[in-house]
Amino acid sequence: MSPVIEISGLRKAFRSLRQGRRVAVDGFDMRVEAGQVHGFLGPNGSGKTTTLRALLGLVRADAGEMTVLGARAPAELPRVAGRVGAIVESPQFFGNFTGYRTLRLLALAGGVPTDRVDRALELVGLRDRGDERVRGYSLGMRQRLAVASALLKDPELLILDEPANGLDPAGIREMRDLTRSLAETGVTVLVSSHILAEIQLICDHVTIISAGRRVAAGRVDDVLAGFDRHEFRVRVAEPERAAELLRAAGLPVGAYPDHLVVGGSGDPELIARTLGEQGLWVHELTPLRPDLESVFLELTGGPAHPAVPRQVDDAQAGDRVIELEATGAEDSGRVDA
Repeated sequence: MSPVIEISGLRKAFRSLRQGRRVAVDGFDMRVEAGQVHGFLGPNGSGKTTTLRALLGLVRADAGEMTVLGARAPAELPRVAGRVGAIVESPQFFGNFTGYRTLRLLALAGGVPTDRVDRALELVGLRDRGDERVRGYSLGMRQRLAVASALLKDPELLILDEPANGLDPAGIREMRDLTRSLAETGVTVLVSSHILAEIQLICDHVTIISAGRRVAAGRVDDVLAGFDRHEFRVRVAEPERAAELLRAAGLPVGAYPDHLVVGGSGDPELIARTLGEQGLWVHELTPLRPDLESVFLELTGGPAHPAVPRQVDDAQAGDRVIELEATGAEDSGRVDA
């Protein structure tokens, strides 16, 4: 089965009188398979929004090949546009229109049955607020309305750029539940977000971009496993003595005010036995597993903390992704004239 989204060698540069030529995306690759909830991560200015805009034909790429649902982008996008729902950046709505009227007009313009409007409002939690004018909506409510507009088509592919922007914790949880429920019905979801904990909760695959280039891709668990140092947090009554014993056993030990970090061993029994044989009983022995935030910061570290070159297997595509040296490319999120 061909991928729902495939990007190969995407390159895009912008020119402006003020900043000159800027490379926003530099040889970027991405592959999204059917049925995935795929996270698209990168720091501000990394090229995320430019990539999505190029994929949807909103900006013209300088080089590279892209397909969406098997159609070449942007030339063949009209053929599959009715099967794709997308929000990129923050869509603008007429403030004097109600939420219901806004979606009804969008449905009519897109040739979508208007009976889907109520369902879309219900899915995003705006069913009871649909008769209110959009100018009275909060930022989070406008974001929900934007997601509702993307759902009008009953899409096979849903592309969401920062869908949790402006949402309170309850709204973020509702958006998470919505994304999961859509995935369970077979919708492929590509979601870009800076809320890394949410991405880890809802996504099964991830692509990380830095300075316009892909630095990691694959199943979330596989990407995290590539950064597991097999360290443990250890708490004992005599930490200084415990550190000496563990170092004598050949284990690297880091000392902190209230605990030790012991590395070099995937076997917690070795740590417990080394200390227990000397009468030191362990109060805590917790594996320190990497989360998506720590991996993201390591891969996309700034000049003061350069990212460590690593290799991460892309289990789905079978290739290897190698972090490349930063180029200083930026993604401003807008097209320069």
